Amino acid sequence: MIHIYTGDGKGKTTSAIGLAVRGAGAGMRVLFMQFMKNSDSSEISVLEKIGITVICCNECNKFAFQMNSDELSAVKRSHDKMLNMADSAVKSGSCDMIVFDEFFSAYNANLLNREYAWEIISAGGTEIVLTGRNAPVLFTDTADYVTVMQKIKHPFDSGTVARKGVEY
Repeated sequence: MIHIYTGDGKGKTTSAIGLAVRGAGAGMRVLFMQFMKNSDSSEISVLEKIGITVICCNECNKFAFQMNSDELSAVKRSHDKMLNMADSAVKSGSCDMIVFDEFFSAYNANLLNREYAWEIISAGGTEIVLTGRNAPVLFTDTADYVTVMQKIKHPFDSGTVARKGVEY
């Protein structure tokens, strides 16, 4: 089945992490892919300790709007390699769940092969979890679960920067 966590509120990645941990606890083989994020996020070491394979986009060292065209090209190449890995994992049957964290950020910015991504996601064969703002209708209409996180209030609005262990 396909799960989507979208919206402008906090908790999309956190929810996907919770589902990945639940899956791993039930004996599922979980692949956790972080698009648009490098390996700075605090959850990575814990996920790896419990047997979840984590793959990040280490070319992402800043927000996409801060990157020049060469940096954006490097990110796109990295994301396409990640898609190849996901496709191989699905086709080989080596995983039971794949989390595509911040997928919609990469998809909407055209920083991955969109057609190939859709092929992998719509093919079935494994539990798929997608996160990120602005999930396109193509995905929400197809998904089995869609959860929208709505921001009511966030410290960032009053100038508080992201805090390690809470936002990343």
